[in-house]
Amino acid sequence: LPSCPDSIKRAASLVAADLLTYYHGSEPGQTPGIFPGPPPAGDYYWWESGALWGTLMDYWHYTGDSTYNELVTSSMLFHTGPPLNAYMPENYTISMGNDDQGFWGLSAMLAAEVGFPDPPADQPQWLQLAQAVFNTQADPGRHDDACGGGLRWQIPMANIGYDYKNSISNGIFFNLGARLARYTGNETYAHHARNTWDWMMAVGLMTEDGNVYDGAHTGVNCTDVFKAQFSYNAAVFLQGAAFMYSFTKGEEQLLWQHRVQALLDRTVAFFFRIGPIIELSCETPTVIICKTDMLSFKGYTHRWMASTAQLAPFTRDTIMRVLRNSTAAAVNSCQGPLHNGRACGFRWTTGGYDGLTGAGQEMSVLAALSSLLAFNEEGGEDEKTGKGAPLTGETGGTSKGDPHAGTGKGGVDPTQLREVTTGDRVGAWFLTVFTLGTLVAAFVLMGTGWFEEREGEAAAAAGEKKNKEKEEEKKKKLSIWYKIAREVIFRHQG
Repeated sequence: LPSCPDSIKRAASLVAADLLTYYHGSEPGQTPGIFPGPPPAGDYYWWESGALWGTLMDYWHYTGDSTYNELVTSSMLFHTGPPLNAYMPENYTISMGNDDQGFWGLSAMLAAEVGFPDPPADQPQWLQLAQAVFNTQADPGRHDDACGGGLRWQIPMANIGYDYKNSISNGIFFNLGARLARYTGNETYAHHARNTWDWMMAVGLMTEDGNVYDGAHTGVNCTDVFKAQFSYNAAVFLQGAAFMYSFTKGEEQLLWQHRVQALLDRTVAFFFRIGPIIELSCETPTVIICKTDMLSFKGYTHRWMASTAQLAPFTRDTIMRVLRNSTAAAVNSCQGPLHNGRACGFRWTTGGYDGLTGAGQEMSVLAALSSLLAFNEEGGEDEKTGKGAPLTGETGGTSKGDPHAGTGKGGVDPTQLREVTTGDRVGAWFLTVFTLGTLVAAFVLMGTGWFEEREGEAAAAAGEKKNKEKEEEKKKKLSIWYKIAREVIFRHQG
């Protein structure tokens, strides 16, 4: 692995060029701004392209190479989804998850934080886009009472996965809230972030010693926690907690410091146990069961850990050591026959190329190389003071925001009537059939006394909910100092 910044930049430049060979959005008949897909039209889902542009923003930020900046900007703007401009474009809304939308929002937020060139004045601005994504996800309609709150994985009710509340959707919402709080100074964003953290802990998707599990189903009140651990779940909460550490002061900052440390300790122990990062829930020495999406997770983890080191200087030495070792292994995987003999593989533990080539693999190695440059930036009073930390509105950030972005206020009314299309008529027909079927089923159930039984269950559940609310009020009265002590003691047991 090259150690000097110039050598790292040259290596990153080659990988960036190789990565863009998987992008065909500028070609006739292709959709601008996205990798080919989704399946069966191509290998990649819409969200991963949002992550691509964020990766290239970091590449520009750390290397100064602006080769791809115009492509990044045009792609980010092509998919904003007017009139709300909340990254819910019409062609993808029907199959969209909160995490899909959220990844584009994270890239918009990153653009504001690294000072990526602002879009033309007549276009949506980076901060505004991030706020629009956050506002749509903060809407009460996205946070129902199932499992006591939290975002569902999918947005449309008809989608497979709507009954699943997962860590990446809630992690992105937490992360974005923490970052918006720090950038704007608006406490409301931090309030949402704190609530999301508390919900994750209460439902068991996150533990005090730093485990972050994948998700749980609403049908059983999220009691069936799926304990698979993916690196990007841990990293999105780690980075978000670091933003909260940077945003807060006094006793609360100390609380977030302990939370950052707990997540970092567990992330390193679990995913970097032998040096290079391993996606343990789908990657074994002999079998890879990772889906295409999962092949890109390592890159996000490297990027978000590097940012954590900038925001929370007490993590810097550990993160720098871990990322250097992992990146050296990543570069060794780039010996495949494509791209002039430097195609990158997925496994970083073999000392060579494993035969698994794709955009996610190239993006992860590019992220790993770029992230090393976070530890080589000049400036700051001391090497360990978090130099190069993301910008805010008070420290040089130029992106303009709109606190009402994504809500429809002050813009075109999203409920405004438009001309009915053939697609609308077909959709209405399906909805009518579904509704009639539901009514018939309801009448049958009424005759069996089913509703009376459910009403009794609901009354019992309401009483239980009231008792839980009283318990929650008691918990809120615990001091921050007690929370710190409890978390530290728990983490060091055994």
